[in-house]
Amino acid sequence: MGNSVPKEMQQYYDVIGQIITVFCEKYLDEEYEALCLKALAKLCRKRPSPLLKGRPYTWAAGIVYAVGTANFIFDRANKHYMSAADLADIFGVSKSTASSKAAEIKKMLKIDVFNGEWIVPSEMESNPMIWMVEVNGLAMDARRLPLEYQQICYEKGLIPYVPALKEKD
Repeated sequence: MGNSVPKEMQQYYDVIGQIITVFCEKYLDEEYEALCLKALAKLCRKRPSPLLKGRPYTWAAGIVYAVGTANFIFDRANKHYMSAADLADIFGVSKSTASSKAAEIKKMLKIDVFNGEWIVPSEMESNPMIWMVEVNGLAMDARRLPLEYQQICYEKGLIPYVPALKEKD
């Protein structure tokens, strides 16, 4: 499916996508850009699309903010660190507007630190949150489980891949 969007939403995707692309090229990287454009495409495919209401810069800020939050962009130790206020300022929106739009987007697309779909690939292995699974009521790092349990976790969509098999590659 990729980033395909309904024909009637293409203009929204193009305008907001361009804003996101320019931002990511200047302040982030290709991995963030790909995730943000993926989020944008998913919003375009919603029925009705929420993008039909609101300003393009507000949506772009909300998307980058939402994806950035899942990737700890507001943590000073992050290589792509920026404050929420700085992010919002660059898009020309208030911090509270960017934050509230991001909250709306995160809810719609299930974007959070536990969902590997929204983690930049280069940070996947170092993000402990996406590897946490519950086993008999205890939180465990799936990377430390036996292969057969890792496979079950993967099949259930709890982890992004089977770590034991990747290490053998």
